[in-house]
Amino acid sequence: MIKVVGAGLAGSEAAWYLANRGEQVELIEQKPLRFSPAHKSADFCELVCSNSLKSDDASGNACGLLKEELRRLGSLTMEAAAHTRVPAGGALAVDRDEFSAYVTQKLRSHPNVHIVVREETELPEAGIVATGPLTEGALYAAIGARFGGGLHFYDATAPVVTAESVDLAHTFTGDRYGRGTGDYINCPLTKEEYGLFVQELLAAEKVTLREFEKREIFEGCMPVEVMASRGKDALRFGTFKPVGLAGEDGKRPYAVLQLRRENAEGTLLGLVGCQTNLRFGEQRRVFGIIPALRNAEYERYGVMHRNTFLDAPEVLNADFSAKDAPMLFFAGQITGVEGYVESAMSGLLAAMHFLQKKRGREIVIPEDMSVCGALSRYIASPNKHFQPMNANYGIMRGQDIRDKQEKKRLMAERALEEIARFQAAYGA
Repeated sequence: MIKVVGAGLAGSEAAWYLANRGEQVELIEQKPLRFSPAHKSADFCELVCSNSLKSDDASGNACGLLKEELRRLGSLTMEAAAHTRVPAGGALAVDRDEFSAYVTQKLRSHPNVHIVVREETELPEAGIVATGPLTEGALYAAIGARFGGGLHFYDATAPVVTAESVDLAHTFTGDRYGRGTGDYINCPLTKEEYGLFVQELLAAEKVTLREFEKREIFEGCMPVEVMASRGKDALRFGTFKPVGLAGEDGKRPYAVLQLRRENAEGTLLGLVGCQTNLRFGEQRRVFGIIPALRNAEYERYGVMHRNTFLDAPEVLNADFSAKDAPMLFFAGQITGVEGYVESAMSGLLAAMHFLQKKRGREIVIPEDMSVCGALSRYIASPNKHFQPMNANYGIMRGQDIRDKQEKKRLMAERALEEIARFQAAYGA
């Protein structure tokens, strides 16, 4: 029986792949016996940050391309997302509760998946460890003892408000550049309102961080107050950028906060890009400066939490196996990939490589012309300042073409050809 530790995105992908290939899988999950500081639900694949899996544009966005690669490899995450999708313009967003429930039901009903509820305290000799970025306790200590300690950084989650508490008189609907079906609720700010918001955001009381926490905040999940501290217009060129949006008068606002559905019914709305470490009362006060949110009711406040990851280039191979133990694999954000879809990818590929090795066949690493291959090779490439990495074109093998859109289109074609080659090599 193959042991998979952790039933998050990566562990669930791994267990699903192996079980569908006739292997007996022992899926070990500590919930509901024990919850991490960020988890609330007993279901698998709980989405603790945003409900968005980012862009779904396979020909113009690297994360969108990664999604298409995973669909072709039979990803459970992509299947669940398709069944629980909520409107979000060009992004793939899901009803987080239905998404988790879908994956949980799939795994619990599979005859080859044997679920064990317990807190794992030791590293297995063989199997896949996918315990996530909040790995702690005895297992964290065991990983540290084996691999010389874990690196860590802190990231943040955004607040969620009830839709009925938003003052729609101060909003307009629409997606940037008219793409999508008007899924975002846009909260415009005048120059004066924006200036006051930034002023109060910077002055607001925050949860106290230690020095190393301040240094290690991940750029891809930057708290809104940290971004604002980089300059008065930093938010206007980032999270609050009005480019591609026009109000009912047809004019572009000075700045815009976007709200996105958090569930299928649209009763909950997330503040896009507003991850924060402000104290809860300060979140109500500061975001209340935005006219549409003056009377907003918060279902979830933004929080920060620790993310733990291995110094992967030192301890892992590109197939996600440990350099000192060929049948011990890691998957998920603990490997140094960052993001929901990236985590799912690592779980799927770790399972594919594990089974290939178990059956005595040759390991094939996808080439870096695909996103799967680029991320796999990134985590194993020498790097003195290793940090988690999202899907992006910068780590992929490029094309010498000036036209950016044509370049991305050709890169997408080449990536999917590489995935087909990889899939054929593994008989997947």
